[in-house]
Amino acid sequence: MRHIYIILVISLIHFYSASQLSKNVFLLDNWTTDTLAISQNGTKFNETWGFLHNGIEYGVIGSTEGTHIFELTNDDRLNPVAFVRGNFSSPQVVHRDYHDYKGYLYAVCDEGNSSLQIIDLSYLPDSVHVVVNDSVNFGRVHNIFIDSSSALLYACIFTPNMGNPTFSYTSIKVFSLADPLNPVEVFGGFQDIAEVHDAHVVNDTAYLNCGFDGLRIYNFANPSNPVLLGSLQIYQDQGYNHSGWLSPNRKTYYFVDETGGKRLKKVDVSDVSNPTITALFGSNFLNNSIAHNVMANANLIFVSYYNEGLRIFDTRFQPPREIAYYDTYPTQDSYKMNGAWGVYSLLPSKRILVSDIQNGLFLFHFDHHVFEAPPSKDIFRVYPNPSKHGEQVIFRFNERDITKIRFYLFDNLGKLVYTMESKEQDYWTLSLELAAGSYNYSVYYQNSLQQESLRQGHVVVMD
Repeated sequence: MRHIYIILVISLIHFYSASQLSKNVFLLDNWTTDTLAISQNGTKFNETWGFLHNGIEYGVIGSTEGTHIFELTNDDRLNPVAFVRGNFSSPQVVHRDYHDYKGYLYAVCDEGNSSLQIIDLSYLPDSVHVVVNDSVNFGRVHNIFIDSSSALLYACIFTPNMGNPTFSYTSIKVFSLADPLNPVEVFGGFQDIAEVHDAHVVNDTAYLNCGFDGLRIYNFANPSNPVLLGSLQIYQDQGYNHSGWLSPNRKTYYFVDETGGKRLKKVDVSDVSNPTITALFGSNFLNNSIAHNVMANANLIFVSYYNEGLRIFDTRFQPPREIAYYDTYPTQDSYKMNGAWGVYSLLPSKRILVSDIQNGLFLFHFDHHVFEAPPSKDIFRVYPNPSKHGEQVIFRFNERDITKIRFYLFDNLGKLVYTMESKEQDYWTLSLELAAGSYNYSVYYQNSLQQESLRQGHVVVMD
């Protein structure tokens, strides 16, 4: 009889907290520091971003003092490689934002005498260099987004610095990056929109999150004269339209209202002239929770949910179903916009970055391949079954409140050949290095009321 070898998903790191509330998300590393200036409400950090450079993944987090850049190592650590002090560095800083383009990191801030910083990444992992620090053409900017297909930078809530002769608040400005080190203004803002808090742009189609004015969709193929394609200015469960993300097939837009108790919106934009909300969903919204930022792939969306931490939803369910979470700020249950601020889920390795206002930068593992498999209504699934010798087999529950699992696998003579216990996940994966045959399993599982149930079945292994 050959041995069974479990493919470890990744164990929870115990140095952070043994009492973390988590499900199907595993902490790889957490970076924080006590050396930064702290605001009056105790916050130090803000946005996060990720990028790939020369085959190496990097993470970014903003703070009251500037920009911190980390190499994401092969052994899943956050290795600090650079710090860039902001043009405005102060406990007053609340907002920084980032986007990378053609080997440069673009950084803005929405407090004080700020600037656009363009950071040359070409010398990483040894160093970075600020090659542009423009506080004349730029000042305070709340959020940025770069549409790489058209080399346009969208600067949301744009306020020049005091003393600038063209000082005036603008809902959004757009700049050409035809020369990445010399942004040139090509659009100076709307007259009929008070503010554009954030933007998501793909191939010149801009989804603009306009605060209490809702959602506007524009075509910027001619950036000096954008054309309105559609809007959603009054809608169910409306709050402050904060941010959103377009699905890869460009048929669905997900957005967040940054208002206590408001749910996320799933919007059908297959006809951009008639955007239609098809689902409302969220985490603990009945207790006034607040979502903040969101990213999407084909089937899943990743949300930084303030006090609720990182939340992951499967969008193939109607409404989207929460399948995983990790609370980065477990010390507070009331909703005061503390905790998880930003999320980045687009790294090639599928590792996830989350920035927490108080607790710094988190690096997580989430088993995409398990949860991107076709969804099922079955309470418990084993697949593939039958399986081939050495093939990875997934055992997965499809229930929301499972808190503890004990798993036993027996050969056809009743001999125990493998056992496992888990508390923070509702699935596990095994590589069945077994002789061909049929094996019986027993799974004991508890719900949130500590009521235990039993499921039994068999797995067939083929040569």
